[in-house]
Amino acid sequence: MKHFFKILTLAFIGLLVISCEKDEDQAVINETTQSKISSDKTSVILDKDQLDETAVSFTWVKSTFNLAVVSTQQIELGIKGTNFKNSKLIDAISSPVSLTHKQLNALAIGLGGVPDVVNQIEVRLKTNVGEGAFYSNVLTMDVTPYVLGPTYNYTDLYLIGDATAAAWDNSATNAKLYPLQKTTTAGIYSYTGYFAQGGFKLIKTPGSWDTQYGMGSSAGVLDTSGASGNISVAASGYYKLSIDINTLTYTLTSIPAPTVTYTIVSMIGTASGDWNTDVDLQKSTFDPHIWVKKDVTLNSGDLKFRADHDWATNWGKAQEFFGVAELGGGNIPVSETFKYDVYFNDITGEYTVIPVF
Repeated sequence: MKHFFKILTLAFIGLLVISCEKDEDQAVINETTQSKISSDKTSVILDKDQLDETAVSFTWVKSTFNLAVVSTQQIELGIKGTNFKNSKLIDAISSPVSLTHKQLNALAIGLGGVPDVVNQIEVRLKTNVGEGAFYSNVLTMDVTPYVLGPTYNYTDLYLIGDATAAAWDNSATNAKLYPLQKTTTAGIYSYTGYFAQGGFKLIKTPGSWDTQYGMGSSAGVLDTSGASGNISVAASGYYKLSIDINTLTYTLTSIPAPTVTYTIVSMIGTASGDWNTDVDLQKSTFDPHIWVKKDVTLNSGDLKFRADHDWATNWGKAQEFFGVAELGGGNIPVSETFKYDVYFNDITGEYTVIPVF
């Protein structure tokens, strides 16, 4: 037993010696030269029409240390004043690192940046060594993001005038500026519905008279100048308006008044909520066959229109943004969650779903 305790004591002393030797072998890593980062721009206005073009390039020089170490670099971005809380990181394999308009816009929005205004974003280089990190100088950039949203490559035209629901109110907030129905052929439009006795024109952008279309040298001819005349409606009633801005011509043809009216028309589906919940559209007080839902958030999914919260009368078509829905037709797809203005015409089954940018 005495020998056993001697051996145990010697083993314990040996462990202490080894432990002390290990402590003496540990070295402290010190950064001898701080990393540096610079950019070719200090202010960037992002453009959704230049998605794949370079928006900004960052050039960096890595830190040096008193010991040979393995390090990795990342560019870190954060909203100014947040001390890089909820920051975004980009791997920096080599210098320079370039970001496209699309990439920088996604980062800015992801950080909580506000679209269409200047946001101050701080940028620094993060050098990772083991479980530790070292940081460079901090840049401040002015970044103006654009609004994310679906790709919508269509031009809309809206009715305006005392013969229409909008009257002559050209304000962007006028919810009674109803769009014409687009077709798959660019420049060809139509509108079927009620017109009051009076006159009207067509405008491209609510809140602006540029571009506008009115009557030209004679009935049936369009003019795009501010001196164009009003297209005349001799008597109140239902009409079909056809527009061709390629040839600057139009027709306005009287049609019989509809014989069926509905109390409620709604959207239903995963795009507007779920397949058990109706989202009612607002019936026009000017034309009871036009239904509108302004500034509504639709999810990525599908929807249909139906009357009186019942499947007996429902409309759909497997075509995004606009189309002529058929009774009992397919689901209308919505590819991206966003806010939209929704219009439905129960005379024709025509629908228009316009992103609100």
